Amino acid sequence: MDKAIELSHFLLEGDQDASWELLEAERKASKDSLYIYENIITAAMRHIGHLWETNRITVADEHLATSTCDYILARYSWQKGRDMQISLIGKKAMFLCVENEQHYLGLKMASQLFSEYGWETKFHGPNLPLEYIKKAAVEWKPDAICLSFSILYHAEQLRPYIKELEELPNRPAVIVGGRLLSQYEFDRYGSEQTLFLKNLEEVNDWLDRHQHGVNSNVGS
Repeated sequence: MDKAIELSHFLLEGDQDASWELLEAERKASKDSLYIYENIITAAMRHIGHLWETNRITVADEHLATSTCDYILARYSWQKGRDMQISLIGKKAMFLCVENEQHYLGLKMASQLFSEYGWETKFHGPNLPLEYIKKAAVEWKPDAICLSFSILYHAEQLRPYIKELEELPNRPAVIVGGRLLSQYEFDRYGSEQTLFLKNLEEVNDWLDRHQHGVNSNVGS
């Protein structure tokens, strides 16, 4: 059975142990985080999303899968932190979903990739109004702020978030992600500096290029 499909079954059952054992086997087989996040976890959650959209599972089933996935992501991050002995590079990033957006697992995986590259991260999760992230960003002064959304009409929220966050005194890089970026163009909501990254592979590539820091005035 395909590993992603197998994981989706475990997640829908709320089986934390079986879900973790599947990931642990992949990790011990020397699969890196990008592979595990994209090809197993993301693929599993997309399959679960398809089941929900076609009325083959309920909202309760989807919520159970999400909470189980959240658990294994946290455990995976803890395990990787132990194994890698990561050195901080002196850069900071904040992660949040725009207001009313509840889907956060992709964003969480992105934040964990940043952590593996030595960034100090703060994961603020779903549904964070602009006024609160602005206040937090003024206090913490991140080098990058990562926004996520996965419902089309939430894209209208991007413009004020991007504009006001890019104008913060320390001029952080604003990075936008979400599953819809591979289907639609959202450049009109941002500026020339805004980074729109379609998937975790693009996030990983960007981190590779900025391993020793980020210039928020360069959109590449």
